[in-house]
Amino acid sequence: MKRNIAIVAGGDTSEHDVSLRSAAGILSFIDKERYNALVVAMRGNDWQVEIDENTRVAIDKNDFSYTYQGQRHTFDFAYITIHGGPGENGLLQGYFDMMKIPYSCCGVLAAALTYNKFACNHYLRSFGFNIADSILLRRGEEISDERVMKEIGLPCFIKSNVGGSSFGCTKVKTKEQIQPAIEVAMGEGGEVIIEAFMKGTEVTCGVYKTRQKAVAFPLTEVVSHNEYFDYKAKYNGESDEITPARISEELTKQIQQETLRLYSIIGCHGIIRTDYIILESGQVNLMEVNTTPGMTATSFIPQQVRAAGLEMKDVLTDIIEDSF
Repeated sequence: MKRNIAIVAGGDTSEHDVSLRSAAGILSFIDKERYNALVVAMRGNDWQVEIDENTRVAIDKNDFSYTYQGQRHTFDFAYITIHGGPGENGLLQGYFDMMKIPYSCCGVLAAALTYNKFACNHYLRSFGFNIADSILLRRGEEISDERVMKEIGLPCFIKSNVGGSSFGCTKVKTKEQIQPAIEVAMGEGGEVIIEAFMKGTEVTCGVYKTRQKAVAFPLTEVVSHNEYFDYKAKYNGESDEITPARISEELTKQIQQETLRLYSIIGCHGIIRTDYIILESGQVNLMEVNTTPGMTATSFIPQQVRAAGLEMKDVLTDIIEDSF
């Protein structure tokens, strides 16, 4: 009998529509001979399962079931592809834990930690990972332009501590840009990171583990056509994404092994993607950990899976079956 899979997407942040595109990607990749898969779209308290293009049915939050044509249906597994809250920050994971429904990504603690970029990076620094100098600013707190320039320097990045897809992110080059950039970033979640600029080669590495194996994909090198890898570079084709990355085999293996080590330190599950900057000195600096990476046909993970000679269908099956 086929397992019933909910591909959970949407969410409550600016990444809502990006998440829906990832859900469409997963739906296209998943093994239809093994699984019955339906997208469950969420926004606030409105949770609806998409039966077909024209039919949506409300989810009963008491047990994550739905009733259609007089029959009640339940799900065996949730593939969470919400970028942002509540699917990337641990809230939805806690709900599924209580419902006793297995899911695709990190548990509550790992999800909450990785969603908070400042906390995650400083935690990983204690395990030997290199990170940029940064300052955390919460809503209601103020910082002088002089302190930013003295402690972080210009140019710098001012971004949301809990946002994604570069929403609310500004590359700040002048003193006059600092306070407006803080205001923009604060609108994406109430916490802001002011982070030193790191010049170098940006790469990203996808990995996953099951009980039987650890898999590290080929790295992707990111060359933005813009000032940095912003929303337009990510989703409107204004970048070159080169897989495998144009770096040595030795450095590639080093980054893959460090990503697998990070995976274990945090206690991750499912596919994660970790972004790095290789500085001109050769030092590798961690940028951030993404526990629900984009899954459209052109996203990094599908690119890396293809470059590894694997099929997305098989990778998703690995992750789903490992939960049972």
